[in-house]
Amino acid sequence: MKNEFRYTNSNKRYYTLDYFYKQTFGKKVYKISLNAGFTCPNKDGNKGYGGCIYCSKLGSGDFAGNKEKDLVTQFQEVKNKMKKKWNDGYYIGYFQANTNTYAEVEVLKQKYEPILALENVIGLSIATRPDAIREDCLEYLTDLSKRTYLTIELGLQTIHEKTSKFINRGHDLKCFEEMVEKLRKRKINIVVHIMNGLPYETKEMMLETVKYLNQLDIQGIKIHMLHILKNTTLEKIYQKEPFHVLTKEEYIDIVCDQLEQLREDIVIHRITGDPKKEDLIEPQWLLKKFSVLDDIDKELEKRGTFQGFQKSILNRVRERIYRYVKRNDLVIDATIGNGKDTLLLAKMVPVGKVFGFDIQEEAIEKTKIELEKENLTNFELFQTGHENMTKVLKDYQNKISLIVFNLGYLPGGNKEITTTIETTKKALNSAEKLLNQKGKILIMVYPGHKQGKEESDFLKEYIKDKNYIEFHNTKNKIAPYLIQINKQTKRE
Repeated sequence: MKNEFRYTNSNKRYYTLDYFYKQTFGKKVYKISLNAGFTCPNKDGNKGYGGCIYCSKLGSGDFAGNKEKDLVTQFQEVKNKMKKKWNDGYYIGYFQANTNTYAEVEVLKQKYEPILALENVIGLSIATRPDAIREDCLEYLTDLSKRTYLTIELGLQTIHEKTSKFINRGHDLKCFEEMVEKLRKRKINIVVHIMNGLPYETKEMMLETVKYLNQLDIQGIKIHMLHILKNTTLEKIYQKEPFHVLTKEEYIDIVCDQLEQLREDIVIHRITGDPKKEDLIEPQWLLKKFSVLDDIDKELEKRGTFQGFQKSILNRVRERIYRYVKRNDLVIDATIGNGKDTLLLAKMVPVGKVFGFDIQEEAIEKTKIELEKENLTNFELFQTGHENMTKVLKDYQNKISLIVFNLGYLPGGNKEITTTIETTKKALNSAEKLLNQKGKILIMVYPGHKQGKEESDFLKEYIKDKNYIEFHNTKNKIAPYLIQINKQTKRE
């Protein structure tokens, strides 16, 4: 499938952080990981003891600076290394290790302000917990957000309370929701951390976490793979009673499903884990970070999908069109409607042809205008019902590669004029005569109104003896869905 996703400058099928930074600031931006020597309320007894069971001794800041050195020194050391490879760009100070708002405001100022004062530093990214930002801290963060590009990274990991208690998160989902609301009320950017592969979570549970986040006003996400590190509580649990650790293939499958579900405006800040080799117990495949990233790209390309794909069933229609249609094919748009499918099909068959049918003059005229705007000439449009396809195209039996139906009424048009069971049945019978041996029929069905519900019920009976596939984006019974019928009369 052609990549139509717009939030990338590297042919990725998701909203890359690099693209976001370049679009926002006009050049490359580098995050400098820092260790400010903070602790965690989930370790010192304020909220709990021991911390999250997977947390390393460095507080998930394994690649942050050396806390024995002052922050400016840490920053300059990392910056100097980066300048050897890239000598032009802006910088964001990333307070990574432990809980970076867990101190008095005056202490926070002593940590943050010296970094902000450095040359070419355009922002701060502060990793913390939703239960560790007090009201006076919120006010300071609000002030910071007016002076610099500020991002608060909130650890969530999972929406499932049973898992959250098992991993000793120390806060509940309500606490997280309330902090998101407080931060967004102050227009502070939020990046949420989630973790795949947590003990005993199913794939569906991991997808539910992403579906939940889609409903919140968040600006970014970090997707981690659980890794078992030496000298952690998780290691002890694993050694005593080993649980299933995701394989590389399972992880890639889950991440791709999550990306397909995720809103397209959410920036992907991270998409895999990055453990130190000497500390890692499982999974060892995480050490090949770039291989994981490449395989995620390959899987999305293989599927023909991208971030936000599942948010509209129309994306699935396009994916099917891209999958099956060749340059010299003859194809039919059986219900022109707003002409979008006709336009797409005409572009897909530059040395072929698209035939379009609609009973409404308005649909025909609008579509013709759009096609001619693109200087396309490989089309014929007919103002007649699709039940007349065979009569109109009597010379094209067994020659058509794809026929697209969009049942219902013209969007924005007269809702009294709609397809019917009688005409649809005749049209489908005609369609099967027109298809070549590898031909496909795509039917968009919308059961959300009376006529649509009747057509949907009819189609469920009609396809019983056909070779067909159904695609649903949701369990909502009145949501649009797609039926694909293959030429063969028996199901494979």
